[in-house]
Amino acid sequence: MLLQPTRPVGVTGYGAYIPRYRLPASEVSEMWSDGTAGLPIDEKAVPGLDEDTATIAIEAARNALTRAGIAPTDLRAIWVGSESHPYAVKPTSTIVAEAVGAAPMVQAADWEFACKAGSEAIIAAVGMVGSGMADFAMGIGADTAQGRPGDALEYTAGAGGAAVIVGPADRSVALFEGSLSYVTDTPDFWRRPKAEYPSHGMRFTGEPAYFHHVVTAGEMILEEMGRTAADYRYVVLHQPNVKFPTRAAKELGFKPEQWETGLLVGRIGNTYSGASIVGLTAVLDAAEPGDRVLVVSFGSGAGSDAMSFEVKDSIRDRRLLAPTTEDYIARRTPIDYATYLRYRGKLVMK
Repeated sequence: MLLQPTRPVGVTGYGAYIPRYRLPASEVSEMWSDGTAGLPIDEKAVPGLDEDTATIAIEAARNALTRAGIAPTDLRAIWVGSESHPYAVKPTSTIVAEAVGAAPMVQAADWEFACKAGSEAIIAAVGMVGSGMADFAMGIGADTAQGRPGDALEYTAGAGGAAVIVGPADRSVALFEGSLSYVTDTPDFWRRPKAEYPSHGMRFTGEPAYFHHVVTAGEMILEEMGRTAADYRYVVLHQPNVKFPTRAAKELGFKPEQWETGLLVGRIGNTYSGASIVGLTAVLDAAEPGDRVLVVSFGSGAGSDAMSFEVKDSIRDRRLLAPTTEDYIARRTPIDYATYLRYRGKLVMK
């Protein structure tokens, strides 16, 4: 069933942040294989010693506020979706609210749903603003690099995040047209309490999990809206690697020129809760008025949120107010595997 607000709303401001450090996939391969195996991506973003999900979310939020042109105190909610909150018991959202100047009169909470926690937070913001309870609310998806040393995740689990401020349609750079969510109990990826690293079902994460949910949600929203892939200029799908979103986009009827702008995983790795939202920010940096954008997230466990947007004239001026996602991708400092271990705290002294 298509979800639509009772009053028109849209993306009032958006922003991304990606750490500058990059671990080449070849470094992981040299350590754990003979270095000749096919690599799933080129490199991934790695947070520095002074960076975590909170600092990533704060930088993305500040960029979104700059583009929105509103005071932080205008926000009535700040919701942060992540798989890697700095504290097991203490919200990330209150840290963000305090840092950007939105506290104390603001709703604040952390969201969880594996990789689609960020899109869940944005849809909740749409509901809050669309119902008239608030004029502005912010949803954020942010994560840091995770993955057991030597595991397949270590190649692709990157760091980064994005923030989206939802506000009235007449203040927006992209009109929210509708959303649709599709979820099942599919345990393809999990982490038990006290477990240091997540576990996954290997190939099981593809067929019954990612592809079923992403393609189904994409097909259903297109049907509900009476559209086809040809009605969209851009499509952004969740990016655990390069192959999955490419195949899913093809199954939905999209062409390479529609998905290439939002496909960032080959350059910075999977940012988990921020993956599809970071892709959306990259598309908004390039889109023109009248372009339609389809976003389909995915979260293990499992489910997908599909969202449709139409870009407005104000995008041309507002996107120039903060660094683009491409700016952050281009700003890179390569590191070796030993430095990566140190930055991620994987060297434990006993």
